[in-house]
Amino acid sequence: MTEQSPPQGRTAVRASGVAGAATRWWHAFETKHHGIAEFIMFFVVCNAVTVLQLILMPVLKAVFGMTTLVDTNFQVLPVGSNVDGSPYYVFDYAAGDIASGGGGGLAYFLAVEIVMAIAQVINFITQRKVTFKATGNVWKAAAWYVLAYVVITIGAAALQGLYKAPLYGWCIDVMGAGAGATVADVVSMLINCAISFWVFYLIMKLIFKQR
Repeated sequence: MTEQSPPQGRTAVRASGVAGAATRWWHAFETKHHGIAEFIMFFVVCNAVTVLQLILMPVLKAVFGMTTLVDTNFQVLPVGSNVDGSPYYVFDYAAGDIASGGGGGLAYFLAVEIVMAIAQVINFITQRKVTFKATGNVWKAAAWYVLAYVVITIGAAALQGLYKAPLYGWCIDVMGAGAGATVADVVSMLINCAISFWVFYLIMKLIFKQR
């Protein structure tokens, strides 16, 4: 006599029961520990957005890498000098492929900024609705968010000037041009995400209000 599997309807009911119990537990936890629950949800959403960025970055980098934008110099906003006396740029993307000793040019800059912009649009919408459940003026919040994004972007770009060249150089020397550049891309993106995580959490606490 063969053993029969449980009816599909019963399995669905069990799954629904587990999901319902998990939802009720989360609501109870959220009510009792609102601040902790809010931070956990913010952390989960940020990590999901980070994964999206790690997927998009190599794709856009490869697409722009096939254009002449790689050989278009993009070095703007000089602020002082490097140790060797050369100008220190906030946005330092010298012409030429990174694997060949260049800075990625305008192609690398566009890949980074487009990925960051897509991620922040998704992050803004999701965090506002899911994490903070804000009901305040969305346009006012969006304006402050964009301002914060611009400031963070400039700050992160200025910081990248300190570690970009040595990071890519070391990774490429150890792992080769292909794997080394990819690992360096991931590390660079994670650094940007870490900066955004802590700064945006404080900013969102201020701009996402409930009526």
